[in-house]
Amino acid sequence: MAVPVAFFAVFFAYPVAAIVRRGLHADGAWHLGRIADVLGQPDIRHVLWFTTWQALASTALTLLIALPGAYVFARFDFPGRQVLRAVVTVPFVLPTVVVGTAFLALLGRGGLLDELWGVRLDTTVWAILLAHVFFNYAVVVRTVGGLWAQLDPRQEEAARMLGARPLTAWRTVTLPALAPAVAAAALMVFLFTFTSFGVVQILGGPTFSTLEVEIYRQTSEIFDLSTAAVLTLVQFLCVGAILAVHAWTVRRRESALKLVDASTTARRPRGAGQWTLLAAVLASVAVLLLLPLAVLVQRSLTAPGLGYYRALTDADGGTFLVAPIHAIGASLSYAAAATAIAVAIGSLAAAALARRDAGRLVRGFDALLMLPLGVSAVTVGFGFLIALDAPPLDLRQSWILVPLAQALVGVPFVVRTMLPVLRAVDVRLREAAAVLGASPWRVWREVDLPMVRRALLVAAGFAFAVSLGEFGATVFIARPDNPTLPVAVARLLSRPGDLNYGQAMALSTILMVVCAVALLVLEKLRGADRTGEL
Repeated sequence: MAVPVAFFAVFFAYPVAAIVRRGLHADGAWHLGRIADVLGQPDIRHVLWFTTWQALASTALTLLIALPGAYVFARFDFPGRQVLRAVVTVPFVLPTVVVGTAFLALLGRGGLLDELWGVRLDTTVWAILLAHVFFNYAVVVRTVGGLWAQLDPRQEEAARMLGARPLTAWRTVTLPALAPAVAAAALMVFLFTFTSFGVVQILGGPTFSTLEVEIYRQTSEIFDLSTAAVLTLVQFLCVGAILAVHAWTVRRRESALKLVDASTTARRPRGAGQWTLLAAVLASVAVLLLLPLAVLVQRSLTAPGLGYYRALTDADGGTFLVAPIHAIGASLSYAAAATAIAVAIGSLAAAALARRDAGRLVRGFDALLMLPLGVSAVTVGFGFLIALDAPPLDLRQSWILVPLAQALVGVPFVVRTMLPVLRAVDVRLREAAAVLGASPWRVWREVDLPMVRRALLVAAGFAFAVSLGEFGATVFIARPDNPTLPVAVARLLSRPGDLNYGQAMALSTILMVVCAVALLVLEKLRGADRTGEL
């Protein structure tokens, strides 16, 4: 636990505390009365209510639509399955400003629905909810589907042979085993929608505002750091309470599971019901995920002769110090470093948290690990600039600052992906290996690692994906001569003109392709790595 605790203390708690202190401490005294003043404002209470309500609705809708997809990808074998698994993850790494722009092109004035049926959904809560489903679909499919693929289907089949109906067998046998993974996926979706920024800002207009949008407005437009600090504290406390409840409920439901080789559980669909389910899932993926991506590609190709793509090789000196195409190499380098950091920190934390004899202090750290997903990325970004500006932590000019910020978001995904599988390993296997003379390190290497190898690869893929798409904190610390793809897209979108908009769409398309290729390679590695799986 020492390394994860030190990492989060230095690169998360310290920067956030520095921002809060800057906002609430002045003239040698704390101005805590500002908290009651801010919370007493009707518009702030409305923001708090809408933030919570839309997060709950987005989480429920995402689970409703994505859980059938998790089952299909885990248990059905059909042509193009690996490619489609990579494609459904692409939306998750897109910058939220790009997601909002894509849905604006579909649902807004002059969008696809407006042209076909005269229907507009922009500036409505439905546009926000659908965009959140688009963004978080892969979280449920990969988190729940990764464990679902390794559950022994013979247990459910035995229940059906004893007379249970299919739904009853699934509800009493499979669902309890999946409960920790479902809870983990729901938690991540809720945190991402609770802190939604780009999607709400573009699709919600002046009508809807989340805490994240309000913190950004108070910080960047009104320059009221005290109000921003109060809202950050409120967000921090709300997320902390939710994480504490989550850790308590999951701890009560965890149990050892019989895990099998995932390659033996996937079969071709059988019967009309399974084929209908497969068709329904593919249709929902096409409408909710592929159609917005297709709009982005179409917009990037509107200039004749791939004009927007050719313009990416030119540096105009106004938006960037280098050509926008340079952001591709920078993003890949940063994401690779962030993935290595996130996997190392997250694996250590998951291994410690998986122990059933862990004390309350260790179990409490389980909830703290998720706080970076629930605290304003704007706060973290500003905190890095304020806190890490003096020796021995003067990192403002160091390239490692960006991977550190990206790894903060990646570590929770590594922990949440690996923890259900590690906790499902029968402790008697570890005890038997120890009795036979194996050291703790050898027990981990020969007992735990083979069982969690798939989860580790999934975790690495998630960490790489979220690092590619991280925007909120990176926008404040990425250097002008080395921007990431999301930062480059946001800067191009902020400037008027068709050329800038087209280049933003072209860079978004490149980001989609890079992510799809990386995730497809990961799927191939997972498919080829069958040694040691149980």
